Amino acid sequence: MIIGKEEADGQMNYMVLVNKQNPLPEDWGNDLETLHTLNGIGEDIIIERNAFQAYLGLKEDLEREGIPVDLDSAFRSLETQRQIMMSFTETYGADYAAKTVAQPGFSEHHTGLALDLLLVIDNRTVILNEELVSNEVLWERIHPKLPAYGFILRYPAHKEHITGYAYEPWHIRYVNSLSAAEIIMDQKITLEEYLGAAEDLFPEIHLGESSLYSEEVRREGTVLIKCELAAWKNCMLERLTYTGDEMAEKEKQMLNRNAEDGEKYTGVMVFRMDCRSAEKPAGILNPDQGKFGYLWRLGCSAAGVWKTI
Repeated sequence: MIIGKEEADGQMNYMVLVNKQNPLPEDWGNDLETLHTLNGIGEDIIIERNAFQAYLGLKEDLEREGIPVDLDSAFRSLETQRQIMMSFTETYGADYAAKTVAQPGFSEHHTGLALDLLLVIDNRTVILNEELVSNEVLWERIHPKLPAYGFILRYPAHKEHITGYAYEPWHIRYVNSLSAAEIIMDQKITLEEYLGAAEDLFPEIHLGESSLYSEEVRREGTVLIKCELAAWKNCMLERLTYTGDEMAEKEKQMLNRNAEDGEKYTGVMVFRMDCRSAEKPAGILNPDQGKFGYLWRLGCSAAGVWKTI
């Protein structure tokens, strides 16, 4: 398949790929038909016409199963995306914002085909990301119904090195093809993989042992790395390994030795990466056709926020 290829009837491309490496096409919107709708808390939602009709079918199906849902977001302008990025950066820090919010111009929400769902539990609208993620039992009932209405789960778990984003059970994407949606969901692949724009080598993640950091903290560290890695050109992750507490302590001492008090890290983790054909845009890493060991350093601030160093 060819990324950005127009459909045979000349209408808009519902398979358009927008991610950290592929910005929204400059001519996007020429064939985009949107409409306005109010969600349950009175917010104006803008959404592509066919995606909205499909959503209504999905919503009705779920409500028959006793799972009320609502729309939190669909189409976003560049300015709205800038405001969201600023808000997340100020609240959670730059690294958390980078793994959860797209840069303006690189967001699927600009297409009008990406929908963020809300859950309605006991007549209460669940809107916070942390609480949405915690209701995994409901998402396990919602996700299998997506392909019947032309939707896919856009950011599945353990695919951060391809999509560039951590698992978002609420973020669904309309592809206007029941067969394509069924393949993507049944095979548990991403839109990138379906379009031939990425290859998943089923990377090995080795968390090792640690008396300093819990398994959950180490796993979240790998998610941060994989989200950043997705912006590297032509990079296919093969292996990511925690290098151990001894190296972590040595790196923390070295980094903190000459740092100002406000810049010192309360914790440091080091991971070794093997990948193929990687190219870091900043030029720090040259293209490489084979495997290599590359060290990632993650530092935890006094506020408890981890970031890549």
